Amino acid sequence: MEGFDLNKLVRESVLKLQPYSSARDEYVSDGSEMIFLDANENPFDNGVNRYPDPYQRSLKSLLAKQKGVSENQVLLGNGSDEVLDLIYRAFCEPNQDNIITLPPTYGMYKVLAGINAVKNKEVLLSNDFEPNVDKILMAVDIKTKLLFICSPNNPTGNAFKEEAVEKLLKSFQGLVVIDEAYIDFSKDESWLSKLDNYPNLIVTQTLSKAYGLAGIRLGICYASEEIIGVLNKIKPPYNVNQLTQQRALQRVLNQDLVNKEVQQILDERDELINALNGLEFVRELYPTDANFVLAKVDDANKRYQQLLDKQVVVRNRSTQPLCENTLRFTVGTPEENKRLIAILKELN
Repeated sequence: MEGFDLNKLVRESVLKLQPYSSARDEYVSDGSEMIFLDANENPFDNGVNRYPDPYQRSLKSLLAKQKGVSENQVLLGNGSDEVLDLIYRAFCEPNQDNIITLPPTYGMYKVLAGINAVKNKEVLLSNDFEPNVDKILMAVDIKTKLLFICSPNNPTGNAFKEEAVEKLLKSFQGLVVIDEAYIDFSKDESWLSKLDNYPNLIVTQTLSKAYGLAGIRLGICYASEEIIGVLNKIKPPYNVNQLTQQRALQRVLNQDLVNKEVQQILDERDELINALNGLEFVRELYPTDANFVLAKVDDANKRYQQLLDKQVVVRNRSTQPLCENTLRFTVGTPEENKRLIAILKELN
């Protein structure tokens, strides 16, 4: 993108900031031949008595190799929510700057805007859940720093059309954050393949969905080395703990199993869609590129309660814009899916 200047987007206080230097920043070693007397730790080995690698080098190296990017283009966080919060804090001046979100979408964008005292401009998706590019660009002003695009989108499930996202990347002078939490379930290619084409592009992913590691809280940010450098200045020194790093490494190394589970989820998604299509109270099913299905029903509150009474928890999304009387069904195991389908068929 011509004329893009990252320094104009970074908060002045962050530009001047000298990041905290931890004891583990001062050398690179596996530690096998070293005596650690630098960080006031308990010296008795129990597996976690030492501080973790503050830059998660082993895990970053593996992810960078798999994704075809440089290690310096990767930042890891305590879940994607920390990654998103760091982006706000690095680029948005409180009580001055604004961001744009595209409801219905992931609710934490709005929450984080409130926490960071940043105005959230909401531009609704179209009726077919696509970005309204012209309205988005009309909403931009000189204080607009970030545009959040969730694709595949939560709660609607669809991946946005490439042409729309590309036009926004080319036209918006701020940072475009594409949240790809569900990309592993989509037939569409990740925007990581375009990372070097757009200096204003940030792609976030997670190990919580396809990788089945929601409990360890590991979020991933891919961007230019310059953007990652800014985020590294403000991240807490030990934001990803040792146990999370170890468990993530094990799982990412077992890519064959991850792929097998993803395919099984996709197969089960087809079964669930077929079943939902045959139910009288289901009015419409929306196209999905994720591990869930959004369904419009006759009475979402009634159906939600009926399912809850049967010990089945789904998500009622009816309070979201354009989502009146909708339920979101996450795809479960084959056994859970069979039980859900049987219960749905009994509802009246």
